[in-house]
Amino acid sequence: MVTGYPFGHSLEAMSTPWTYPPLAHGGELGPPDAATLLRPNPESWLALAVLAAAALYLYAVYVLRARGDRWPVGRTIAFLLPGLGSIVTVTLTGVAGYDTTLLSVHMVQHMVLSMVAPIFLALGAPVTLALRVLPQRPRGVLLAVVHSRVARVLAHPLVAFAFFTATPFVLYFSGLYELTLRHEFAHELAHAHFIAVGCLFFWPLVGVDPLPGRWPYPGRALLMVLSTPIHAVLGLTIMQSATLLGGDWYPSLGLEWADHFADQKLAGGILWAGGEAVSVIMLAVLVVQWMKASEREARRIDRQLDREEAQAVGSAAD
Repeated sequence: MVTGYPFGHSLEAMSTPWTYPPLAHGGELGPPDAATLLRPNPESWLALAVLAAAALYLYAVYVLRARGDRWPVGRTIAFLLPGLGSIVTVTLTGVAGYDTTLLSVHMVQHMVLSMVAPIFLALGAPVTLALRVLPQRPRGVLLAVVHSRVARVLAHPLVAFAFFTATPFVLYFSGLYELTLRHEFAHELAHAHFIAVGCLFFWPLVGVDPLPGRWPYPGRALLMVLSTPIHAVLGLTIMQSATLLGGDWYPSLGLEWADHFADQKLAGGILWAGGEAVSVIMLAVLVVQWMKASEREARRIDRQLDREEAQAVGSAAD
């Protein structure tokens, strides 16, 4: 029997035929440092997806400007750097080598993919950009998809909120998380799911794209406030758990330098603190957007009143 492992499994039981992460099983992977975490590792399918998204976005901006139309530089920067760039940072670098080795690294990856990247992708307004660039027929198809019944249901704030808040509980407190550790396809699918659920939740809140059923700003702020305690509850639950997430996966790696129970407490703290920080930033963004929208509405009303006053003066003169 293996001593020091809380699960009491034998070495034979731990040496399953399932796929283990490269360099991790058997203790060949050393403690993470800045050099190993930042080393490029573009072997994931996400590399092609990110490159395609960046190329399409830049080409659309080029087409728009070539015909004399303007596109805000800030939207381009938001979409490419903190949007796609944050995805690259946690999936196409050395971070990916540790995301199945240390729960704390995985949790950072989880937070970035589900809460950081989607916010900036939404602020980049890619749907609006596509609608301004696409020819008439493809533009009509895109509009039909955006305003379809499926899109109306998925983009409804309450539906998106349910997906966003339920996903981590289902993942970490079922066999799904261990499945993502042991099988590469499930692992990559989890990455895509994090991004999709994050976009589903944040796009209607902070995005500027034309989406059906978008709530007014007070409702969006309330939804963001309601989501804030979710990560605190989940983080505290993980920190106080007496068993390791992922079953016997982490002990089976044989990493003498890793204290997986301490790392799990760190992971829970990252989830708790990261969720709080992103929620506060999101509320600030919503307040700024709300103020700008109020100013635009005030200017619109002023212009309308000026026109009505000018028409009244003209009528009186006649």
